[in-house]
Amino acid sequence: MTTPPFLGGQDGGPVADAAARRGAPAGTLMGRPTAGGRFGEFGGRYVPESLVPACVELAAAFDEAWADPTFRSHLDSLLASYAGRPTPVTECHRLSEQLGVRVLMKREDLAHTGSHKINNVLGQALLAARMGKGRLVAETGAGQHGVASATAAALLGLDCVVFMGEVDVERQALNVFRMRLLGAEVRPVSSGSRTLKDAVNEALRDWVATVETTHYCIGSVMGPHPYPYMVRELQRVVGDEARGQCRALLEGRDPDVVVACIGGGSNAAGTFAGFVDTDAALVGVEAAGGAALGDGAPGVVHGMRSMFLQDEAGQILEAHSISAGLDYPGIGPEHAHLAATGRATYHAVEDAEVLDAFRLLAATEGIIPALEPAHAVAWLVRAARTGGVAPGSTVLITMSGRGDKDVAQVMEMLS
Repeated sequence: MTTPPFLGGQDGGPVADAAARRGAPAGTLMGRPTAGGRFGEFGGRYVPESLVPACVELAAAFDEAWADPTFRSHLDSLLASYAGRPTPVTECHRLSEQLGVRVLMKREDLAHTGSHKINNVLGQALLAARMGKGRLVAETGAGQHGVASATAAALLGLDCVVFMGEVDVERQALNVFRMRLLGAEVRPVSSGSRTLKDAVNEALRDWVATVETTHYCIGSVMGPHPYPYMVRELQRVVGDEARGQCRALLEGRDPDVVVACIGGGSNAAGTFAGFVDTDAALVGVEAAGGAALGDGAPGVVHGMRSMFLQDEAGQILEAHSISAGLDYPGIGPEHAHLAATGRATYHAVEDAEVLDAFRLLAATEGIIPALEPAHAVAWLVRAARTGGVAPGSTVLITMSGRGDKDVAQVMEMLS
């Protein structure tokens, strides 16, 4: 096949109705997208003809499963007994004292496999089994989605292949070993920048060739419809839990500011979904070297219309980030829509700020963050010290992953 599986193809297509659907109506913020998978001008389904039926089938299967109490009960049971939900909200007293704001953290780092990724993957793996697909393919950057995919595959007896850029294989060697220990095949990707973007390309190519037996388990709110919507709904548990937990801590109030890091944006989408209808300010934090909303332009890549780093000719530029999970030149289409409507704002932080925040959180709270959520901490440190957040405000940060995977990299950079 000569057409890259991430460009061209058709936009839209039918979506099967379900008897009952969770969430807000189509057209509302963080409700259902349009039938063609649009969030405003973003989203859609731009795939080769050969993948259109698979996307339509997946959209219908997800709607049916999401409306099925048996499926939902099975997923909720796994999230509780296997993934360890609900994860707590931790009040960060010493960090709060230093910054002059009240800092709360939603502790997805305490979920099984060490990040929020397990929420999405358990749902997609159950859906794959329900659809009769015995094989998962996945992309991964930081390795956490790959580990979660390998974990769910082992739990449910599915085959699993994970595509990972050679650069990320090198800097995330621990997670590569974990994936292989869990029985997954890890395929290093040597094309392009050899990072997350290229891993997505190869996973899509594999899916095109094996679609009858394979489910592509996308790790973020990106790709062709229904993935951005489906992954957000599977991660919504983060925001729903956090909203109730914060109201219990804050005597019925919501946080003033809700902050999460953004690559493709799944942890942020799940968090924001719980607070989008409140007065809380929603803040997404990108890596300065991959700030698709700050420095990008609309384009079509990986089956979706969204914001991407690109040159004047429309060629996608390479992103850079100290964190493998944010090393992506685009952003999920729903985030592009939230930015366009003004409901969420997006900021970028530099690698040096991230390293400082990594050390600060460890020293003040005994929490070693993954480099990805350390971006969110870095933004808060800057905002608190420069007046970007009012003194005395209450700020919730989604601690999307723990830093075990990054300690060797950080140690080398700080030595």
